[in-house]
Amino acid sequence: MKNYPNLFAAAGIPQAEIDKRIALAFHTIFEDETEKFYFDMGDGHGYMMDTGNFDARTEGMSYGMMMAVQMDRKDIFDKLWLFSWDYMHQTGGRYEGYFAWSVKPGGEKRNSEGPAPDGEEYYAMALFFASSRWGDGEAPYDYSNQAKTILRHCVHQSEMVEGGSPMWNPDNHYIKFIPEWEWSDPSYHLMHFYELFAELADERDAEFWKAAAKASREYLTISCDKNTGMAPEYAMYDGSKELTRGHGNFYSDAYRVAMNIGLDAAWNGKTPALSAIADNLQNTLTRLAPDDDFHVYTTEGETLEEKALHPVAIIATTAAGSLAANGENAKEWVLKFWNTPLRKGDRRYYDNCLYFFCLLMLAGEFKIF
Repeated sequence: MKNYPNLFAAAGIPQAEIDKRIALAFHTIFEDETEKFYFDMGDGHGYMMDTGNFDARTEGMSYGMMMAVQMDRKDIFDKLWLFSWDYMHQTGGRYEGYFAWSVKPGGEKRNSEGPAPDGEEYYAMALFFASSRWGDGEAPYDYSNQAKTILRHCVHQSEMVEGGSPMWNPDNHYIKFIPEWEWSDPSYHLMHFYELFAELADERDAEFWKAAAKASREYLTISCDKNTGMAPEYAMYDGSKELTRGHGNFYSDAYRVAMNIGLDAAWNGKTPALSAIADNLQNTLTRLAPDDDFHVYTTEGETLEEKALHPVAIIATTAAGSLAANGENAKEWVLKFWNTPLRKGDRRYYDNCLYFFCLLMLAGEFKIF
């Protein structure tokens, strides 16, 4: 059995308190009548609502499925998957096989027909874990088959569907921000997932996924600032900021990079270049926001006037980077996160999704199944 590092325990926090915190966080997100953002529709469907944008999106749906499989909650997992299948899955057109990234709560209307690749990669990984943990059932609960089909479309959409575009660039193996645009989002690069896709997806694509894992680790070293460790929200294939849409700063999406680097280290071991990113980011944020007064920052570390929209997410993900970090601030970030409560209010969805993932990671409980 794989040994996952428990940085909370290493920092002196009793295991009983760690277990209690995980259970409370899951209860808050899925069951607490005031603070939850999972909603059971009572007909076999359930959805995660983005409480800041008032929609259900593939990001949150697939995140919820990953939370459910990690916590052995097949009941919740199947309701989220059925909602995704019935209300978001595309059965025709150029997006056939993909999932509409945003729908109204309840699924009665799609806000967009196009997909978001970060949703697809989380769907696939959660489904593979569900297959391993609970076994495959009848469609659409034939989890492993569904995961393979999703990834088949992600890589081969242009061959499978007229007018379709793949979610990964076939030449450089980078995940795209959306299928039609030839640039990326550093926080979409889940190299630790791709290592498993190489083993679990179609055999013919094994080498593709191995190459994607390698390419993503390298991409983070060119898209994150070499001094601050900060990634832009969107970046070109050469690592430079994507500036035409105003997403070149260290802002909401970009916070997830540290979390991804941390989980890759927990699952596959530390990579020196990625550890340096985690160290630099922790050092930079310790210097820029000693009192946790977080702002929007340029990737070079300039503080902008606008306040961070998701300050709890910054703390959680930067702390998760401690799984990869080697620097003097790693333990302090773990303790800072431990002393940070879940977020309340309209913006709690994004912060608390990342909070829960990082809680599992730092407790050694975000596991491969």
